[in-house]
Amino acid sequence: MTDAASTAAPHQAALPASEDRSTDVTPPSPARLIGIDLARGLAVLGMFSAHIGPDVTVGGPVGFLLETARGRSSALFAVLAGFSLVIITGRPQPRTGREGRRAAARIVIRALVLLVLGYVLTALDTDVDVILSFYALLFLVVLPLYRLRAATLTLIAVTGALVLPQVLFVIRKSTERNGWADDFIAVDPLARLTGTDGLVELLFTGEYPVLTWIPFLVAGMAVARVDLTRPGIRTRLAAVGAGLALFGYGASWLLLRIVPGAVATVAAATDGGSAASAWWSDQVGSLKDGTPLAWLLVAAPHSQTTLSVLGNTGVALAAIALCLTVVDRMPRTTRLARPVAAVGMSALTAYVLHIVALWLLTDVWYVSWIEDDSISGLRVLLGFIAAAVLLCTLWTHWFRRGPLEQLLHTLTLPARYVR
Repeated sequence: MTDAASTAAPHQAALPASEDRSTDVTPPSPARLIGIDLARGLAVLGMFSAHIGPDVTVGGPVGFLLETARGRSSALFAVLAGFSLVIITGRPQPRTGREGRRAAARIVIRALVLLVLGYVLTALDTDVDVILSFYALLFLVVLPLYRLRAATLTLIAVTGALVLPQVLFVIRKSTERNGWADDFIAVDPLARLTGTDGLVELLFTGEYPVLTWIPFLVAGMAVARVDLTRPGIRTRLAAVGAGLALFGYGASWLLLRIVPGAVATVAAATDGGSAASAWWSDQVGSLKDGTPLAWLLVAAPHSQTTLSVLGNTGVALAAIALCLTVVDRMPRTTRLARPVAAVGMSALTAYVLHIVALWLLTDVWYVSWIEDDSISGLRVLLGFIAAAVLLCTLWTHWFRRGPLEQLLHTLTLPARYVR
């Protein structure tokens, strides 16, 4: 979802595609940037596994890895989106004055392009819940926060994680009772234009509701405001991430077992999934009709609860810390991981192309084995991953940005005329 700076030298081709270095106060270190690209590449490939891979019920190590990627990859993606927003608007110091207005204009243009692209991909009607339109609105919602310090951003992220899921729960319950959302959708121009539920879906009812995904982006903004080269900072980041993950998933596991009837209530409200795994796994299934109060004790991916947001944010922070550490301290490993980092540099291109490929294979050419949920479906996933890694590695060897990253960069150029 990012683009490289037009001033980058050829030997910097492995740096993240999101950085605009022309006006940075202090050039960021190559190692740190490659680490962010590596994390973004893992997030993209993790989403591949959710969209293409076999069902997690295959069990064994493969099933466990697939379960681990479900939901947490998109959360990592969102945290890194917040990181990229701060890079674009100025890091380590936010841009002000005319440069600040230009950076903000770039974000707005970028968001509008992603909004349109997201709905174009949604119109293909694949089984993928396309994140781009939600991602675009999230950019616009958190943009006013870009000048805040790390401590303030951290406070906002924590507060949002504690409060916003409860607000969403109340809103969804009110929608279930009086159906006000249907009335709003009927007059929403975005809903009419796209054939979706429009703003209601983006804000409240979709797979990635903006209301509960704000904390992910703000957490990423806070991380970007920190000097990641300071001694011990990555260790502390990993410790915070591990602590959040342990609290989020652990508290859900405990509460579902000590609150009378909680597991049974969740089981009755979902579509035949495994309620016993609701503390961390997508196997819990989706809600049928109505959201019971016990659902707030769940931490499964995409459950939109406080415990889910805390747990998934923790995993994202730990993953970022690990990637930064690998790049900084393990140069040989970094060379091996560079193809995955190349996917991170071309994240938008890789994400869009895998959805288009799925559409072509399943809806145009009707290739039945693409939708195989058994362990044999793993070969399809590995094929998609190999193709993405190969194409992105070759492209980033010769070009500074992925094809769609270049297009996005070009479309934001009019922001330079902002006064």
